[in-house]
Amino acid sequence: MGSPGSSHHAVTTYQLSIQEVFDRLSQNEKLYAHHLSHAAWHGSKIILRQTSFEGVGIFDFILELHKACEGEWHRFVQLLGISAEEMEQFLDYSGMFMSRLNNFCGEGDRKIVPQVSADTLRKMASISSAATTALESIIDQMLSPAPYTLSLADSTYYPGSSKITKDEIAAVARVMERNAIEPENTRISKRVEDGHVFYDILQASAHTNTELESHLKGSAIPIQDLQLGSEGPQWNNATVRLRRGDHSDEISKICEHISKAIRFSANDTQAHMLMDYLESFTTGSLEAYRRSMKRWVRDYNPRVEIIFGFVEPYRDPYGVRCEWRGVISVADLQETAKLSTLVENSTEFIRKLPWAVSDVNDGKGPFEKSEFQAPHFSIVHALSFVCSNVWEASNVPNYNDIRETCGFKNIVYANRMSANADPNRPFHWVHPSQEHEFKRINHIIRFITTSIHELLGHGTGKLISETIAGVYNFDHNNPPVNSLTGKPIVSWYRPGQTWTSVFEKLAGTVEECRAMLISYYLGQGKDMLSMYGYDDDSDIKADELIYNMYLHIGVEGLRALQAFNVEEQAWGSPHANANYAIFKHLMADADGLFTVHSDATAGVLHVHVDRSKIATHGKSSIGRILHNIHVWRCTADVDACRPFYESLSAVDGEYEVWRQIVASKPEPPWKFVQANTFLNDDGQVELRVYSESNEGIIQSFADRGI
Repeated sequence: MGSPGSSHHAVTTYQLSIQEVFDRLSQNEKLYAHHLSHAAWHGSKIILRQTSFEGVGIFDFILELHKACEGEWHRFVQLLGISAEEMEQFLDYSGMFMSRLNNFCGEGDRKIVPQVSADTLRKMASISSAATTALESIIDQMLSPAPYTLSLADSTYYPGSSKITKDEIAAVARVMERNAIEPENTRISKRVEDGHVFYDILQASAHTNTELESHLKGSAIPIQDLQLGSEGPQWNNATVRLRRGDHSDEISKICEHISKAIRFSANDTQAHMLMDYLESFTTGSLEAYRRSMKRWVRDYNPRVEIIFGFVEPYRDPYGVRCEWRGVISVADLQETAKLSTLVENSTEFIRKLPWAVSDVNDGKGPFEKSEFQAPHFSIVHALSFVCSNVWEASNVPNYNDIRETCGFKNIVYANRMSANADPNRPFHWVHPSQEHEFKRINHIIRFITTSIHELLGHGTGKLISETIAGVYNFDHNNPPVNSLTGKPIVSWYRPGQTWTSVFEKLAGTVEECRAMLISYYLGQGKDMLSMYGYDDDSDIKADELIYNMYLHIGVEGLRALQAFNVEEQAWGSPHANANYAIFKHLMADADGLFTVHSDATAGVLHVHVDRSKIATHGKSSIGRILHNIHVWRCTADVDACRPFYESLSAVDGEYEVWRQIVASKPEPPWKFVQANTFLNDDGQVELRVYSESNEGIIQSFADRGI
């Protein structure tokens, strides 16, 4: 397995350990988790279809080979003359592909290509006619190094026989807005016939237009009835239609299993939440999805936690269409209780942020909600994490109006976080003399900063808005003072505008940057660190954590460069872009806090932190960038934010030299094997765990029957 031109890299497979916490569940809870786990896994092909045109075909091909050899992969070596090395290369590719549910992964969505020849693949496929047929439809795309990363031209969020431009997407977006169609669960297909342009809005749902119009007796929007408005001369030759039923096979199966889970709900809130999911997934209605989210937020401390739906827009080149996610996890009540102090002291920490004003809004300043609703915070173990990336934590829902009125949840996945402590993972960008100590401490820093990031990073901030015409969530006659300028604010969100609609593609990375900065700003406070058990008397001293936190910022800033696409001059990951922007700001603004040693010939790149400048220059510099982007976000000031953030995102000068060194040592993406649940004849739920290997990953998917 590798990216174009890369050599083979062995990749460790990590187990998402779940047995111990799963065994503590009651029979009802296990049945609830079982059916929802099956629902989650049936979203796998949605993710594959959202990623690449060949993704579903590669998935089917791997499983056809598994079926034909009955999971005995050595048969290809013994019977078909495949070399042991080729077999290992193919399994390494297959394990990564299945684990990540696509052939674009890692920071920047780099394409992974099997390091085996077409002849070898065809020889393997000769084991069965089904495998031969499956291979021929995808072999060229599977082996082609192009496209190296995903861009608009290659995005399956915009399928169709004709390529689409961002201006066209924006025009269709205005049509959707006028017709109250939200974009999260849609794709746009463009085709041209006889000079006429057709834009089909493909909306994910179990039912099609025809089914819905008969069931809802005409109340659904007819497909030709979208109001176009005036979008310019070419728009006279265009038709925009709403076509429901995208991913209908998968969503129908998802709905079937959610229906079965309802009778094992722990309470009415859970049951009604699942019924709202069913309505949303059946009809495509995001209004029903919003209702489910409101109920989900009110489902406090469930033993079995769930996240379903089209959640994050990271992979959409336009920044608004969301990837499917299905995550089922089991709460760890003891671990969750340890962080209750952080939740209880949230407001106190908000008063320490750079925009806080002592005599405004109870000391929090005008850019925070008057009542900080401490969110539900839980530490869980993932049972089924169906996503292109197994995240360390989640902060949802993403709808700002729901967050402000109903609240939100922070979820940290303990069995994913534990992989960070792997002593064998390389840290290329730390000097060898510091590597051992950094490895010993870095996973602690990740846990501390991740929990602050999710709770206070994403949890803070008030979007200053005119919510509906003439109704404001601030005193319009006496506007709050902009703490950056010392003058009253002059911009805010207008009716119908959202954070993402105003900041567009910039929104995701700026929000991640803001949350990261808050975690670094507060995470170096001795009062914060003491809550996690680190002070001047602990085994690992607070000062050592603070020093290594800055080293972590430098390492992550350099690591991020692997996600930068030189050809597109674009970042493939909003998180990587944010890490780089923070590092670049500190390099320029913190008066030598960071220095970088590089030797391009030797491929050496190390970041160093000047201990003496942490207290004097570090926190104040973090505070300056944080203050800027927070106020700009709250006041919809994209005109100020864009040039500032884009300059910090540019990879130029010495940073381009460093990028080349980073690109020469690509870090393999994470690879995870996950358990399955089975319902036995006696009604008991059995948990089946698989080996930490490529074969184990493939077997787990074969057993899911997707």
